[in-house]
Amino acid sequence: MKKKQRNSIGRLDLKTVLVLIIVFVVVTKVRTYMDKEPVGENKTEKKCADNGARKTEPALDLTALVKGGKESIQIIEHEGFVTCVDYKYNTPQWVAWELTRDEIDGDVKRKDYEFIPDEELPSANRVETRDYTRSGYDRGHMCPAADMSWSAQAMHDCFYMSNICPQVPILNQEYWARLENSCRRWAKREGSIYIVCGPIYTSSRPKKIGDTHKVAVPHAFFKVVLSLNEDSPKGIGFYYDNKEKKQTMESASRTIDEIESLTNLDFFSQLPDDVENVLEAQNDLRKWD
Repeated sequence: MKKKQRNSIGRLDLKTVLVLIIVFVVVTKVRTYMDKEPVGENKTEKKCADNGARKTEPALDLTALVKGGKESIQIIEHEGFVTCVDYKYNTPQWVAWELTRDEIDGDVKRKDYEFIPDEELPSANRVETRDYTRSGYDRGHMCPAADMSWSAQAMHDCFYMSNICPQVPILNQEYWARLENSCRRWAKREGSIYIVCGPIYTSSRPKKIGDTHKVAVPHAFFKVVLSLNEDSPKGIGFYYDNKEKKQTMESASRTIDEIESLTNLDFFSQLPDDVENVLEAQNDLRKWD
């Protein structure tokens, strides 16, 4: 019995050592990557004229955080976030942004802003707030207003309808909102996080709302979150049904790999492949809270 016990302990120690080695390699890779200047991008700081805040340019190119998807799209860079609009559905296909510790709890209030058409879009795809009127769906922010409180321009831009999807009220106001709150808490602790979210359509003929512009109602929503904190890099994904039902973060959590399979999108491909493979296979909320 003693001999068997010693062997068991030996196997456990070996497994622990292997796990530690993998963690060490990933952390080292992330540190090396973050120390390098991104190709074609300067890590400069830009002054926000409205409130004097400073925003450091993201280490990852927001326009290149996502690859794949549909062809009938338009990528638009707004202050603080990037939106990729799907012409077929008149909703964003995805929206991406970096959220940093310094941007949390800004002074800009959302009550001073209204939903507006995005003038960057063709008139046929320039959704208006009235397209949602009496539809039974909320105007659901993809990049939330609370994440843009660091800048008046960023707050203004996040109310473009190109950042909005039809969401059932309980999802928008409760379960999706809880995830957004968690992301702000994670950004404060991690220093910065990268977020990509958007709608999921499981049918080529989804329900549509709107009179002037036909807006497709998503069947579900995804969100993927990445932290490149050099001490503990990690990633996680989430999937929420666009239905009037209870949904918890625990039941909604997925690996980023799973979200990629559901959306046919490729996230965070700027990372070294070995780092990307490890981070996108994670699904452990305990690492975040």
